[in-house]
Amino acid sequence: MLGVLLVAVFMAQFDFFVANVAAPSLSANLHAGRAALELIVGGYAFAYASGMITGGRLGDLFGHRRMFVAGMLGFAVASVLCGVAADPAQLVVFRLLQGLAGAAMVPQVLATVTAVFPATARPAAIAWYSAAAGIGSIAGQVLGGMLLQADVFGLGWRVIFLVNGPIGVVAAFVALRVLPGRAADAPTSAPGSATDPLGALGVAGSLALLVVPLTLGRDAHWPLWTWACVVAAVPVGFATVRRQQRLAARGGTPTLELSLFGSPPFRTGLLAGAAFYLYFGSFMFTLTLLLQAGLGHSPVEAGLIFAPMGVLFGVSSMVGKRLIARHGLKVVLAGSALIAAGLALLATALGVSSGQVALPVVVVALSIVGTGNGVVLPALNGATLALVRPHQAGSASGVLSTTQQFASAMGVAVIGTFFYTVLGSRHGADGYAGAMGWTALVAIGLTIATGAMVWRLARLSRRAAR
Repeated sequence: MLGVLLVAVFMAQFDFFVANVAAPSLSANLHAGRAALELIVGGYAFAYASGMITGGRLGDLFGHRRMFVAGMLGFAVASVLCGVAADPAQLVVFRLLQGLAGAAMVPQVLATVTAVFPATARPAAIAWYSAAAGIGSIAGQVLGGMLLQADVFGLGWRVIFLVNGPIGVVAAFVALRVLPGRAADAPTSAPGSATDPLGALGVAGSLALLVVPLTLGRDAHWPLWTWACVVAAVPVGFATVRRQQRLAARGGTPTLELSLFGSPPFRTGLLAGAAFYLYFGSFMFTLTLLLQAGLGHSPVEAGLIFAPMGVLFGVSSMVGKRLIARHGLKVVLAGSALIAAGLALLATALGVSSGQVALPVVVVALSIVGTGNGVVLPALNGATLALVRPHQAGSASGVLSTTQQFASAMGVAVIGTFFYTVLGSRHGADGYAGAMGWTALVAIGLTIATGAMVWRLARLSRRAAR
């Protein structure tokens, strides 16, 4: 059962990062301009992030298996459509559909784990979830580059999307056979529960008004429309929350489960996860810039430099869950310290490089960072969802995933802007190394903030368990 759930997590992360690798090929062979490339890469991200909460809530209402299978089949179909797109406009539309399908299937993974798995089995399952997400992110860059270079059947960039078709269909078939039905995975959803289309539109709309400018604003040099969207998100979000409150007071079924935010451990877990993804999203983005634009490595070479970080992420996820079961969340503090140490080593190596970056030191630093990531992220996800009621599992998973995606987009936008500001007009290896070094110092600050909130989360969880 867990294996088919993890396929969804891997595919969703893989397809986000693989588009970055394919951007040069899309530009050359599909004649996609800069604006189209931003929408091809960013469109998936903001559709995915904007639909997470609604997707999770629909799982609570209609059953997590049903939504998972529908999302998986939708993802497979959208991927094939991406692979046969005839022009950039078609690819943009199909990438949006792919992101929405991902938003329907991925929240059901943690929701099923929370609602169905016994408490003793959840830490291991969540560790595997986090490992699949981390490995999918790295694989998008490594395997994506290899598929492009191999030019399978002469398909070029199309193969990176087409490969999802058969995998998705098989995964959906297996999910129908092995995942529990609604009676098990959504035990307290009222059979006649009505959907809340206006609420779903309001939640998705307010999130899109934030995610779209954060995704596209930096490359567009923050035109007026990006700021207008951010400002408009405030009244739209406020009106949506008020409507959700009134609907809940009348005994209706709101899209957004506001009662979740009454839990101090859940709120603190969201903040800790946001701090982590602010660092993680921006770090992956700026490191890719350093390796490819600054040091001149090909996508495949850059992916191979990332590979040890991904492998150790997966290994430490498995080892970390055992240590946390024995010693508690203080192990996560050690993981945060490990990330900070790896980032400090990277910043030091880049600071003294004078344009001659020592790749072995970079690989060692990334390996340390990856090990720490594997300890921290699964524990954060598990602790945040630990006290969630089964009938709220989909909503909680959607809120958690949305927070993480939003924080990652904000990290790329804000810290990416900081990176380019430090870089200035210096476009050689020395300039990129210096900008990355300063960015690593910002990441250390975010890692320390994550550790501080994990310490508070541990205290709140102990208090709630009494």
